Amino acid sequence: MKTGYTADIGLEVHAELQTHSKMFCACPVVDLTRAEPNTAVCPVCAGLPGTLPVVNAAAVDAALTVALSLDCTIAATSVFARKNYFYPDLPKGYQISQYELPLAESGLLPVHTAEGWLEIHIRRVHLEEDTAKLTHIYETDGSGYSLADLNRAGIPLLEIVSEPDMHTIEQVQAYTRGLRRLLQYLGVNAGELEKGVMRFEANVSLRPVRSETLGTRVEIKNLNSFRAMTAAITYELERQEAVLNSGGIVAQQTLGWDEAEAKTFSQRSKEEAHDYRYFPEPDLPPLVVAESQIDELQAGLPERPDRRFRRFTTDFGLEDYQADLLTGEKAIADFFENTLAHMNAPEPHLAANWILGELFGLLNTSGDLIDETPVSPASLAQLLALLQTGEINAASAKAVLAEMYAAGGKPAEIVQDSGLGQISDPVSLSKVITEVMAQNPQEVQSYRQGKAALRSWFFGQVMKATGGRADPQVVQHLLDAHLSKTS
Repeated sequence: MKTGYTADIGLEVHAELQTHSKMFCACPVVDLTRAEPNTAVCPVCAGLPGTLPVVNAAAVDAALTVALSLDCTIAATSVFARKNYFYPDLPKGYQISQYELPLAESGLLPVHTAEGWLEIHIRRVHLEEDTAKLTHIYETDGSGYSLADLNRAGIPLLEIVSEPDMHTIEQVQAYTRGLRRLLQYLGVNAGELEKGVMRFEANVSLRPVRSETLGTRVEIKNLNSFRAMTAAITYELERQEAVLNSGGIVAQQTLGWDEAEAKTFSQRSKEEAHDYRYFPEPDLPPLVVAESQIDELQAGLPERPDRRFRRFTTDFGLEDYQADLLTGEKAIADFFENTLAHMNAPEPHLAANWILGELFGLLNTSGDLIDETPVSPASLAQLLALLQTGEINAASAKAVLAEMYAAGGKPAEIVQDSGLGQISDPVSLSKVITEVMAQNPQEVQSYRQGKAALRSWFFGQVMKATGGRADPQVVQHLLDAHLSKTS
């Protein structure tokens, strides 16, 4: 984009809540990628006449947990409403949602960007039910049809609406990553976009850079991945800029995203609230939230990821990239802090480097998650203690960790049984250095004639001769002394 315009981007994030049953009936919430179509359906979520919805209390608790974590103001009384529109994925012909009186409003989520921290204001958080899933079939002759899977219809859905506080694609990416991370921390959403459990709708507009008035807004619907979201918003910003530069007017409308063509397309003119003919759901009473319920949920909230990130950089002195990786999942952050708690002399950088480096490498190879690793925080702390005291060197520690991961065991016992203890005795190491030099007289002569790069080669030969067990610092010191001798 050129500098003549400022982009204003807001997001509506739809997150399916991880409850056992649907929002208004007892049908189970199933994995839509595995379950046979239309096997988790009852008269209520199928929209049959004469059925009555009943609110899922667990979904309400999950929604309140998110709203409290976003520092929202919780409504003591909220109201479910019927959002009327006719589409094949909506069995009843309307969706039970919330409109004028949502569950929560006025929240805030700080996100970390390359330019620093950015505060994204949350307009509202409300509950609704998900729609059915349509699969569109296209025939070679140009005809086609759609299949409806009602397994998704009625799944509890949380809608989180932000203010248009984002002005770049990078800020949008930071917000969506931060929000997904928060939902995963809270255990209310798996964050698996490939399974459709989290979807985005983007509100995008442009205004002249010196103007304070927002431009005409368009909404891009049903973006099911970070890649699609990024591509769609980028394309739309460029399209609007071209329209404005040519003297045209951006039309307010609802857009879809064509993956194959990599461009937005018009679906309909943008609806206003009256187009949906909202009115209170007559079959559901107002949702009343007790103060005691809020207090109980508030007390059980985990530390928010962005606050944990700040603490890791401030209290532990970690680099931003280390803190970002460690706080990427709650289980990883917990593992890191538990490791520090078991260290007699906690070294945050040492623990972070070993978790993000060697342990992550073993996890990636095995396909395990952090909470599935056979290496506990306590045993990793014991291994790092051996490294801190010089009983083993880094190469031996890697070998011990690999053995711990493969077969279990205590670090000290593995070191003893495998003979991996570090050799720090100067007399023993001097003997090894002397033998290496005696076996390579030509290289010794070349080094003494000015080929300084051979020093690293000699170091490698000594380490090889000791099976990687030699203390590197002692070897460096002794090697300099031996190589500098003229006879």
